[in-house]
Formats: sequence, C-alpha cells, structure tokens
Amino acid sequence: MSDNNHAAIATADVLTLLLHNQHALAAAIEEVSLWAKSTGSPDVHDNAIAALETIDTNASAITAGILRIRQ
Repeated sequence: MSDNNHAAIATADVLTLLLHNQHALAAAIEEVSLWAKSTGSPDVHDNAIAALETIDTNASAITAGILRIRQ
C-alpha cells in the first residue's frame, strides 16, 4: 500500500472518530434541550434544537467526505 493510501485511511479513521464524538455531543445537547423545555426555558430549547440541526447537516457532509476518502 502506498503512503497516500495509508494517509487516506488514517484521515478517514480520524474523521470517523470525530463524527462519533459529534453524535455523542448531539445526544447530550438533545438531553439538555429536553430538560430546558421541561423546566420552562423554551428559548434555550429552541437554541439547542437549532444547534442540533447544524450538527445533523454537518454530520451528513462529514459522512459523505469519509466515504469519498475510503473509495
């Protein structure tokens, strides 16, 4: 395997780990947003939901990039 292939695999592996971290953070943000909503803080909930939408959008792009690198 060439050095470029090793570098591509390593890059894809690191991006995959970062994506897993992003999913974990999204789950935590969702929990906090539900807590905020239940305690009467709708603005905090709405802001958290907006952040989750950004995370979801970026996760899709990151996944597509990982798949391109792994080809």
